[in-house]
Amino acid sequence: MEYRTLEITLQYARDLNKVNFITKMDVYAVVSISGGDKKSKQKTKTPVDHDGDDNPTWNFPMKFTVDEAALQMNRLTLDFKLICERTLGDKDVGEVNVPIKELLDSTGKRGADGKQFVSYQVRKPSGKPKGQLTFSYQFSEKTVGASAGPPYGSAMPLAPPSGKADTEPVTAYPAGPSLAYPPPGAYPPPAPYPAAEGGSHYPPPAPYPKAEGSGHYPPPAPYTKAEGSGHYPPPGGYPPTGGAYPPPPPGGYGYPPPPPPGYGYPPQPGYGYPPQPPVQQPAKKNKFGMGLGAGLLGGAIGGLLVGDMISDAADFDGGFDF
Repeated sequence: MEYRTLEITLQYARDLNKVNFITKMDVYAVVSISGGDKKSKQKTKTPVDHDGDDNPTWNFPMKFTVDEAALQMNRLTLDFKLICERTLGDKDVGEVNVPIKELLDSTGKRGADGKQFVSYQVRKPSGKPKGQLTFSYQFSEKTVGASAGPPYGSAMPLAPPSGKADTEPVTAYPAGPSLAYPPPGAYPPPAPYPAAEGGSHYPPPAPYPKAEGSGHYPPPAPYTKAEGSGHYPPPGGYPPTGGAYPPPPPGGYGYPPPPPPGYGYPPQPGYGYPPQPPVQQPAKKNKFGMGLGAGLLGGAIGGLLVGDMISDAADFDGGFDF
């Protein structure tokens, strides 16, 4: 693929549409190429001119890579978008759209540096003309992608090491020691633990003692049962002889009756907190200074809002052409 390099120096703009009526405009430009494939889309931005107002000056150089095939088919457009930087949001001032093939075919007078100066009319967002944009440009000769460098981020081919041809032999390093595991039997087996005397195995754990004359362990000791019965006594023991419990106490079971009236603690005098002395209120601070500062801040923000509203309303031109 063939490419060209387009060098541009954005010089200045004159008599632009004013979008600020209270303060000066701080204008910058965004320059891009449109109309080609994704690789052809490039964009750059100039610094902000804080002093020129509606006559900004940049003298900012920039460089673009242009596809020769898309250029010859007149598919590429150079776009200039002029924007005013503002505190409450940037605002469009105007734009210029120039076919790049028109710049290539132009035969105008060139300067000492070989660049050609051109001026184009600026159009407001409403489409009405207002202002003029001047820049200089220069095209390079056609170059092939392989020799023109890596266009659009493509990789460069690698050259042979030390400038040698691909057919020359390449010296190799000797093979290093193998990192594989050693074969079985390379290491001696671990030493066995000491075995029991007269045998090759570990001794079994010591058995629990068994009951005499039996091959089983003795059962747990039985609980003590009631005399003459095959069952255990209930909690608290069996009732007395006769099968009946003793009669309840006088007055029955439960809490004792309440005492007669008049019992209790006598009332205690002097309950409550003693009277407290009056508390003096601190003197109120004067908030006149804070209110004045808040008023000044609100007035400044309100002024910015009113200025932006007037600027936005002026973009409609009131239905008249200026």
